Amino acid sequence: MPFERSSGLLLHITSLPSPGGIGDLGPAAYTFANFLAAAGQRIWQVLPLNPVGYGNSPYGAISAFAGNPLMVSLDVLANWGWIGHDRISSLPQHSGPVDFNEVTRTKQPLLEEAAANFLAHHSHDQWARFEDYCVKQRAWLNDYAAYVVLRKSFDYKLWTEWPAEYAHREPAALERLAAERGQELAVVQALQFAFDEQWGHLRYYCAARSIKLMGDIAIFVSFDSADVWTHPEIFELDAGLTPVKVSGVPPDYFSATGQRWGNPLYRWDKLAAQGFDWWVARVRRACEVFDLVRLDHFRGFEAFWSIPGEDDTAINGKWVKAPGRELFQQLEKELGTLPFVAEDLGVITAEVDALRREFGFPGMRILQFGFGNRGAHVYLPHRYEPNTCVYTGTHDNDTTLGWWQTGTSVADREAAETYLKPGPDGIVWAMIRAAETSVADICLIPVQDVLELGSEARMNVPSAAQGNWSWRYQPERLTLDLAEKLAALVTVTDRDGVPIDPLPSGAETESSQEAEPATLSLP
Repeated sequence: MPFERSSGLLLHITSLPSPGGIGDLGPAAYTFANFLAAAGQRIWQVLPLNPVGYGNSPYGAISAFAGNPLMVSLDVLANWGWIGHDRISSLPQHSGPVDFNEVTRTKQPLLEEAAANFLAHHSHDQWARFEDYCVKQRAWLNDYAAYVVLRKSFDYKLWTEWPAEYAHREPAALERLAAERGQELAVVQALQFAFDEQWGHLRYYCAARSIKLMGDIAIFVSFDSADVWTHPEIFELDAGLTPVKVSGVPPDYFSATGQRWGNPLYRWDKLAAQGFDWWVARVRRACEVFDLVRLDHFRGFEAFWSIPGEDDTAINGKWVKAPGRELFQQLEKELGTLPFVAEDLGVITAEVDALRREFGFPGMRILQFGFGNRGAHVYLPHRYEPNTCVYTGTHDNDTTLGWWQTGTSVADREAAETYLKPGPDGIVWAMIRAAETSVADICLIPVQDVLELGSEARMNVPSAAQGNWSWRYQPERLTLDLAEKLAALVTVTDRDGVPIDPLPSGAETESSQEAEPATLSLP
């Protein structure tokens, strides 16, 4: 779909400086929305909002549909009357890096206490909304709640290690669970309701300030997830529920053995026979939550690297065609115009590019990638087309300052200086200006770059299994001066949402093209 020319910032919810040790949907989120509005930004991009599993990666979630309860604001719950303000006053107020284990230990029990209070004592209006929510989201909510309760009961073991009656979802066992542990299941559901209510309020607040929320769909789901436990028939599992084929990417210049991600692959034939109903439900849910959606690993919708499940590396994998065209056609049929941005980074074939263009999805360009060699110049602005989303870097890149200080060769630095011509405010703002002034319809800048932070603020190192996703910004860093600098840049580059005045009548003639710029009607 065509997108209006706009600019936005990339900041995950957990990176907000909220109390409680982790960013949430409370006051800090609204403060950041105010900064976006003051800075003329029209998009707030976040990473997947789903509850995380091992490694705390939002791309390794335990549900493709649920929201992360740790993002629920206890301050807001206290204002709702779900919990006393005195009960949450001892939580840490600092905005340092997220310690996920500590947050789970201290915040999760208070969230569950608040949800239990709501179930016991609630207003009529909010209870009616909760009941309506449970009905509307029942296709995934009940199974997710059962998965969470069982996972906790069995010491967070992989669901295939649970007692067979639960691993295989025997109806009698699930009925007994519902009868005996209804309160625990309802607590999980109430926290999901709270997440959706708080997110909905934030989205409304942003919309009133002409800010769109952009989310992210990871193409694959974790094996240890409610999705695979609930729908094993649509994944490549054997009779013992072990993955037969798993995801990854082939060996390349960077890795002689490739990357074995380990997600179970889809049984696309069964999904197609079912009208891609699981994917339709997943995208429908995403479109309920977000205004725009980034499709991670887009090339996997055209062909994916299939690795034998028993292999430890990706060497013996092979490319297998995916029915991406049929899937997107069905999604358009069911949901209408798709607000997708395609993450088409890496080695992209003509077939992948053709699939993206057929459905009009913007591709992505990363400025940091543009200086390695002549082939990398596709990532530089002079090679862009308008239907593009440009970034200085993404959550998987080092910050631009970190990249400049430690991640570039002498030749790359010379090329970047030649191309960007850094001014008095340095290389980072030269990169930001190059992105904003490009013809790409969408420009997204990580907050770390706006703040000119180094590698200490990097969000993710893909090769590292631990220590990622914990960065949070210091609230005093987002100043009015910084907002004004961004606002001035988006105004002069026509990314502020103000309609562009047409040229005066006759401006297309040769004589008018030679006129002084002052004769043009500027926005």
